[in-house]
Amino acid sequence: MGANEPSTGTGAGSGPAAGEERLDRVLGVRQLGANIVNYVVGSGIFVLPALVAAALGPAALTAYLVAALAVGLVALCFAECGSRVAASGGTYAYVETAFGKLPGAFAGAFGYLSYVVASAAVANVFVGSLAALWSPLGEPLPRAGLLLLLYSGLTWLNVRGVSSGARLVEITTVGKLAPLVLLAVAGVFFLEPAYFAGFEWPEPAVLAATTLLLIFAFTGTEGALTPSGEVRDPARTVPRAIAFGLLIVTALYGALQVAAQGVLGPDLATEKSAPLAAAAERIAGAPGGTLILVAAAISTFGYMASNVLSSPRVLFGLARDGLLPKPLAAVHRTHHTPHVAILGHSALAFTLALGGEFGPLALVSTVSTMMLYLGCAAAALELRRRDVRAGGAPFVAPGGPVVPILSIGVTLWLLSGATSAEWRAVGGVAVAVLVAYALRAWRLRSRGSAP
Repeated sequence: MGANEPSTGTGAGSGPAAGEERLDRVLGVRQLGANIVNYVVGSGIFVLPALVAAALGPAALTAYLVAALAVGLVALCFAECGSRVAASGGTYAYVETAFGKLPGAFAGAFGYLSYVVASAAVANVFVGSLAALWSPLGEPLPRAGLLLLLYSGLTWLNVRGVSSGARLVEITTVGKLAPLVLLAVAGVFFLEPAYFAGFEWPEPAVLAATTLLLIFAFTGTEGALTPSGEVRDPARTVPRAIAFGLLIVTALYGALQVAAQGVLGPDLATEKSAPLAAAAERIAGAPGGTLILVAAAISTFGYMASNVLSSPRVLFGLARDGLLPKPLAAVHRTHHTPHVAILGHSALAFTLALGGEFGPLALVSTVSTMMLYLGCAAAALELRRRDVRAGGAPFVAPGGPVVPILSIGVTLWLLSGATSAEWRAVGGVAVAVLVAYALRAWRLRSRGSAP
């Protein structure tokens, strides 16, 4: 039985998967926690304060509290799963270990949908930030040319070698947080208390829909946990790193919303392309706004570099497992990279970015991520029931089954805010997975192999 296949019986282990025993387990709490912060703080926070303020007005902070609660519950499930399953792959590995290959395939597909749509959404923020610095880039033809140049360059770099892409990610993350922390601190001295007056608790349906959009800015923990096979003492490290990372992110996001709302007031809702830059400009003039726009461009470019580095590997893995066309599993003869998967991912993300806007794209990405969260919460219950262990005593979320069940309930409530457009996208992927899995099973049976 493979290490990623469901184990049976109490105390069944989930140690390193085949081929992972040679990985160095060097990631500790600080490194993994920093990786979570780096994954989560990307593009969403540069745009979403305006969209949240437009929907909820002075009650905007309630969406952050609900989002933090929802993500915190799911984070506890991630912490438990990550302390029990040591194989690389994050949610994909957790769901497959708990429930088998077909549910694992769903997790992989929903994960990829989230990644590719998120790339397109972030590309729009990147172009919008540069267009705010130089307005001609906002015109249709220059915008399309910039997107083409962006994806072509990242594709070329990553086809040439994984080390090139990884080095670019490291460079672009340097200094990403500094301008945001500076804005959050400076905003305290320019707040207008009157801008927080008139608070009214929002309607549950409006709050759910707004929080669903906001959670786009909180997602990323699941991606940061994919190197679980290289974590030192996962039962201790994973839960502490998640707590460390999400506490920093929640505090930063809340402070930025307060700063933007306290400085701009009702004008915040109208600054939908670059609200934080507008707040910084109100505080420090044109140099302040320019600083935040440059930070947004660097941050979004860094995310996209990471996305083009990592996401094609999901396509490669699904093709290797027979769920996608075999050419996507091809490896370049010279550079030893999954070049076809990289090209396919970039082409799809470019097409989505060209024809979409940030808000709708972010919602599709978030809904597919919520499906992953449901899978993780359910996996936490099943892995605990079977007492699956990666070695040592695993982390156990407090309250027995309360946390996973609450996580499932809150996630379902947030999904009630999704529209038919998001459900069509998710449903189409689910049907594609079923068809691909059925074809794979038929091919294996025809060759006399087990599915």
